[in-house]
Amino acid sequence: MPGAGTLRAAAYIANVAPKDGAALGIVSETLAVEQALGNPAVQFDAAKFTWIGRVVASNAVHIMWYGAKVQSIEDAKRFPATVAGTGPGNVSEIVPVLLNAVIGTKFKVVRGYQAANETMLAMERGEVEGAGVNWTMVKSVKAQWLREKKIAVILQDLPARERDLPDVPALGELGDTADARQLLGLYANTGAIGRSIFAPPGLPPSTAAALRDGFLAMTKDPAFLDDAKQINADDINVGSGDEILKAVQRTLSVPQPVLARAREIFGR
Repeated sequence: MPGAGTLRAAAYIANVAPKDGAALGIVSETLAVEQALGNPAVQFDAAKFTWIGRVVASNAVHIMWYGAKVQSIEDAKRFPATVAGTGPGNVSEIVPVLLNAVIGTKFKVVRGYQAANETMLAMERGEVEGAGVNWTMVKSVKAQWLREKKIAVILQDLPARERDLPDVPALGELGDTADARQLLGLYANTGAIGRSIFAPPGLPPSTAAALRDGFLAMTKDPAFLDDAKQINADDINVGSGDEILKAVQRTLSVPQPVLARAREIFGR
């Protein structure tokens, strides 16, 4: 169901779909951020959805080509670096702009790229020095880059470090003040929500329990795991419905002054 970056689909699940467990949704992980920032397209309360579970976290990572001066977040505070952007609603642009405003990095976003494949090709060509892409894509499609140390992974857009990347800082741990950490955490929480399945508000408790139990059983089923491996998506990172709800609630509890700062940074 297209429209408003999947927010239309979320509104349908909230307000129109039958509350009998037959209608489920998977939408953008930014839906709670959009609600918190007052996007008029948000016609729902994300905290009232019946969250079933998460298949995988959306761990976007920020990578730099080996020849760039910037090989860490600390380097990015000292040296300017060009990074490819794929649209104002994508983390490839959101996070560098946010980091520039909050912790003083010197990223310059080069806009106009259509997708992650183009941004990585632009790095190889020397058009830009870095990009923001999905970690799963990097380690599957560009595993050779990792083996040959052609890129440095300098940041992961999660509240805390993923087990795959224990030495790479997470967006949620940056910031020198409480307000800065809350502002960065607002966007770090989107990764924790990731690819989550939800149902309408107000489902009967027995229906919600059946869906949650069924979801968890599916994620352990050998046939499901084999299918995931066949498409190089074997990094299943399951989250329970309660975990996802807590990530949504953290986003929606960010104080208004922090949200006002986010609107100021992004001109919203």
